Amino acid sequence: MVLRTPGTALALAELPAPVAGPGDVLVRVHACGVCRTDLHVVDGELPDAHSPIVPGHEIVGAVAATGADVTGFALGDRVGVPWLARTCGTCAFCRTGRENLCESAAFTGCTVNGGYAEYVVADARFCFPLPAGFSDVELAPWLCAGLIGHRALRMAGDARRIGIYGFGAAAHIVAQVARHEGREVHAFTRPGDSAAQAFARTLGATWVGGSDERPPAPLDAALLFAPVGALVPKALADLARGGTVVCAGIHMSDIPAFPYAILWHERRIVSVANLTRADGEAFIALAARIPIRTETTAYPLERANDALADLEHGALTGAAVLVVD
Repeated sequence: MVLRTPGTALALAELPAPVAGPGDVLVRVHACGVCRTDLHVVDGELPDAHSPIVPGHEIVGAVAATGADVTGFALGDRVGVPWLARTCGTCAFCRTGRENLCESAAFTGCTVNGGYAEYVVADARFCFPLPAGFSDVELAPWLCAGLIGHRALRMAGDARRIGIYGFGAAAHIVAQVARHEGREVHAFTRPGDSAAQAFARTLGATWVGGSDERPPAPLDAALLFAPVGALVPKALADLARGGTVVCAGIHMSDIPAFPYAILWHERRIVSVANLTRADGEAFIALAARIPIRTETTAYPLERANDALADLEHGALTGAAVLVVD
């Protein structure tokens, strides 16, 4: 499924099979999660995105071929391909464990072709082995919703009372991690979204309400997965002193002006940018131990536009996943 022009629907196309170069693996795609970042790519909201492009960066598949110098993967191994496709490896960010900030990074489904396809080529160094005991469809949301949610939670430090704003794919995973760690989860959904609120309760949320409501007690941290800038001052106002607002999306509408008083008392606003391989390794190991269980709705590859539309309109519980036959 190819995005030829931003702002238009994806088109079903027959493309030449990609070839694994040195250091690459060719992956036969079994499942690919549908992420809100894919919506931003399709809508033309990410200025560095390429077109035409095959979207998709929550990829689960099997190694179909390996290029020269590949170690760690063999033919048939199940592999996960994430958003971070490769980095330069030499800049100051890469050399200090912050490869997520590399200015020369490439991104799966954004600047290099992704997993809305039967095959994808990926740099083997940036792929992850995946645990047994989970289906391909279950695992696909781990590759971004899970990884970014985990990084956002780590940015919240040891915060005990966590507010999660926007209860979709990432939120339903990070809520399980937070509860496993003994944290208290407060879930904020679209006002009146009874289905999302009921879903949050099944995952152990202590309190559930609309994003226009106040929590029953001040929060230690707020994790924002909804790309709505107006939620930033709202979340700040919901925080206790010393609390942190973590903006976990790659794109957000403009943040409106707000009074300094709700930022004072050492409250902070931080953003999450991409992920590191260390993030992926840590999250996948933790998720397998908990174990994380994802709520998914499966679509055949050729219905990728329907999956994106359902995500955009809030018609999903959990995550959408394309199944490649």
